[in-house]
Amino acid sequence: MSSEVPILPVHSGPGTDGPQDSLRVKYQWLAVYFFFNLALTIYNKAVLGNFPFPYILTGIHTLCGTIGCLYFYMKGAFTLTSLSDRENVTLFMFSLLYTINIAISNVSLNLVTVPFHQIVRAMTPFFTVIIYVIGYRKVYSTMTYVSLIPVVAGVGFATAGDYYFTPMGFILTLLGAFLAALKTVATNRVQTGRLRLSPLELLFRMSPLAFAQCLIYAYFTGEAASLRDYWHSSMTGNMMFKLLLNGAIAFGLNVVSFTANKKTGALTMTVAANVKQILTIVLAIMFFHLAVTPMNAIGIILTLTGGAWYAKVELENKQRNTSTAASHLQKDKDTVPLKA
Repeated sequence: MSSEVPILPVHSGPGTDGPQDSLRVKYQWLAVYFFFNLALTIYNKAVLGNFPFPYILTGIHTLCGTIGCLYFYMKGAFTLTSLSDRENVTLFMFSLLYTINIAISNVSLNLVTVPFHQIVRAMTPFFTVIIYVIGYRKVYSTMTYVSLIPVVAGVGFATAGDYYFTPMGFILTLLGAFLAALKTVATNRVQTGRLRLSPLELLFRMSPLAFAQCLIYAYFTGEAASLRDYWHSSMTGNMMFKLLLNGAIAFGLNVVSFTANKKTGALTMTVAANVKQILTIVLAIMFFHLAVTPMNAIGIILTLTGGAWYAKVELENKQRNTSTAASHLQKDKDTVPLKA
C-alpha cells in the first residue's frame, strides 16, 4: 500500500489496520467532516422546506449509501468480512439504533422548543464520557472533563431562547442525547473492536437495514401516504435532482463521519458535533443575516474556545502517553539479559 492517505480507505478484513494515524491525518478528516456536515445541514434545511418528509429523506440518504457502497465494492475498494450470526445481529441492532435515534429526535422536536432541544443535545459529550467510564472502565484526565464544560455551556448560550418543554418531551430529548452518544460509541467500537469493519463495509451492511426501517417509520407516521399526494401535485424533475444530490452528499458525509470516528474517537466526534452547531450559527450570521444577542456571541466564543482547548488537552494527553510508552519500551530493552 502506498504512503498516501486514500480518500476511501481500502480494507480487506479484520486486523488489517496500519500504524497509528498522525494528528495531521486526524485533523484533516475532521476538517472534511465539518465541510460535509455543514453542507448537508444547510442543504437539508433548503430541501425540507419544499419536501416535508424527514423519514423519507433519511430513507433517500440510506438508499444512496447502499448504491454508493455497492459501486465502490464492485470497483474493489473494499471486501466483505465473513461474519457470524451473532455479529450480523450486532450490525442489525446498530442499524436499529441509527434509525431509532433519528425517530426520537424528530418526535421530541414536536414536544419541546428548538433552543431546549439543542442545549440538551449539546450534553452528548458528557453522555459519551459516562458510557466509556461505566461500560469500558476508561479513565480521562481532569483537564479533559474541564475542557468539555465550555463546549457544552457555549451551545446553551449560543442558542438561548424560549426553553419550553413537556414532561414527555424532556424525557425523549434526554433519551435522544443519550442514544446519540451511544450511536457514536457503537460506531467507533464496530470499527476498532473485535469486528474491525472498514467505514465503507460498515455503511454497506447498515444502509439497506436502515433504509427498510425508514420506510416502516414513514408508513406508520403517514409520510408514505402524504408522499403519494405530493408526487402527483408537487414533484418536479428539479426537486428529484435536488433529492439525489442531497443523498450523494449524505453518502459522502457518512463515509467521512465513520472514518473520522475511527481515527479520532467517539468523544472527539461528539465535541466536533457541538462545534459544528456553532459553525452553523456563524454561517447563518454571515449569509442569512441572523441576528444575535451578546449572550449568543458569548456562547459562540465559549464553544469555539472550548473546542480548541479540548484539542490541546487531547494532544498533550497523546504526547504524554506516547512518551510513557517509549519510556517503558526502552526500559524493557535495557533489562534484556545479554547472551553468554
